[in-house]
Amino acid sequence: MDKKRLRVRTVIISDVHLGTPDCKTREVNHFLRNVRCEKLILNGDIIDGWQLRRSGHWAKAHTRFIRIVLKKLEKRDTQIVYIRGNHDDVLAAFLPLEFENLRIVEDHIHEGLGGRYFVLHGDVFDTVTRNFVFLAHLGDWGYHVLLKINRAYNAWRAWRGKEYWSLSKAIKARVKTAVSHVSKFEEHIAKLAREHHCLGVMCGHIHTPADKMVGGVHYLNSGDWVESLTAIVEHYDGRLELLHYTDFVREHPLPGEEPPLETATEPAET
Repeated sequence: MDKKRLRVRTVIISDVHLGTPDCKTREVNHFLRNVRCEKLILNGDIIDGWQLRRSGHWAKAHTRFIRIVLKKLEKRDTQIVYIRGNHDDVLAAFLPLEFENLRIVEDHIHEGLGGRYFVLHGDVFDTVTRNFVFLAHLGDWGYHVLLKINRAYNAWRAWRGKEYWSLSKAIKARVKTAVSHVSKFEEHIAKLAREHHCLGVMCGHIHTPADKMVGGVHYLNSGDWVESLTAIVEHYDGRLELLHYTDFVREHPLPGEEPPLETATEPAET
């Protein structure tokens, strides 16, 4: 059975947002079950404390995610690095913490086979998130309203036999301030990597998966498990890959389902 699983050195995922109705726990659980790795980096906003405090949406599949991670820690001897995000900021008061193979930290230097990478969630460069908490919560509420509208619209599209369409991505692509925000975010993150003498950086936060060079720095964003459904994997030859779930599930289909014929998800912004 293990022969069918993807074997890599490292897996990096972020922005699962457990505790919200829009997190794709079925898909992320299937992904983690079918991957074997020596190191798993959970790069922030894995649990959405903001939403849990408001309305609390916790399903059995969310608990299953925690169990899968703990099984990797206990039975697979996987090193787990949990990096604090802004939605799980309750952890900030207790960091850093370390229990055998589990580390909970603010940021992390990943010694990859191809070189050093600075790993952080990325909210440190979000002025609203860091300095105007009320506005950050208001923006988060607005984002979840968009997701509700998107959910209803895509149910109608599915009924008509059409593929998934992301409202938030469409808005982000057309609003100049949003495009500018993402560009500046990437530049700030790349600069921070250089300051830490790293050849690359891995982050999340803005729900925009990416794999590119920014100012001479290898910039990787792991996206999210709300809409884009992406992860970063480090192969044993040192190659880093931005992996889309729709590609992964073709090789590792869900039980009882045929592999999808075309891409179904698109990235979004928080």
